[in-house]
Amino acid sequence: MTELVQVTREGGVATVWLNRPERMNAMSLAMWDALAATMAEVNADPDLRCLLLRGRPRADGRVAFGAGADIAEFPALRADAAQAEAYAARMEPAARAIEDSPHPSIALIQGACVGGGLELALHCDIRIAGADARLGLPIQRIGHGLPLSGLRPLVQLCGRSVALELLLEGRLFGAEEALGKGLVNRVLPVERVVAEAEESAARIVAGAPLAHRFHREATRRALEPEPYSAEELRGPYRLCDSADYREGVRAFIAKETPRFEGK
Repeated sequence: MTELVQVTREGGVATVWLNRPERMNAMSLAMWDALAATMAEVNADPDLRCLLLRGRPRADGRVAFGAGADIAEFPALRADAAQAEAYAARMEPAARAIEDSPHPSIALIQGACVGGGLELALHCDIRIAGADARLGLPIQRIGHGLPLSGLRPLVQLCGRSVALELLLEGRLFGAEEALGKGLVNRVLPVERVVAEAEESAARIVAGAPLAHRFHREATRRALEPEPYSAEELRGPYRLCDSADYREGVRAFIAKETPRFEGK
């Protein structure tokens, strides 16, 4: 059987492909399992510096990041509350593995990015969309509640009012509106968006891995109301004991390209 999730690698960038193009990459339960297993392998690779999450195009060239959940399997696999909880328990490891990955992540959004597809994108660090992207959370059409693990990043990104607009109305909207709502970082013409995502990944790879990890954790902590501890306040400065810091300063002064090793 064709793999539901595939990985290709170029240098320090791993591209994780949602590979169900005939269904516009709608997420089945088996696909969630495959994504969790794939992410576990990718996260364990210390040589990677960035993840790029995207959807495989169909044979006719049409592409979707992810057209949502495969609702056709719900009557058998998600028919009641107990089944829904069990189903979500198998979704959670994949979403968590993206959010908690040691590697920075980019969602390359082309075409439909709806429901579960948008939930996945919300767990990435950066979202780059093509002008053809269509986004939305039409979960009200089936009377389901958005899992809290997906609700949290949604509210963090766009605020409660916009989150409620998406959830209560359930409409789909374009990339420029998504940009205005804070759901995506930037929008590119269709013919340019893949190159832009790859260039973004290259810029991340060129940076210092230890600094990237610090900033990813520190930005999450910045959303919490508790005051910083003395140890937390020292966090940025501890990086100055790293080999990466010494290499970065050396290369800057010498007007050379630094070679960071994550040490």
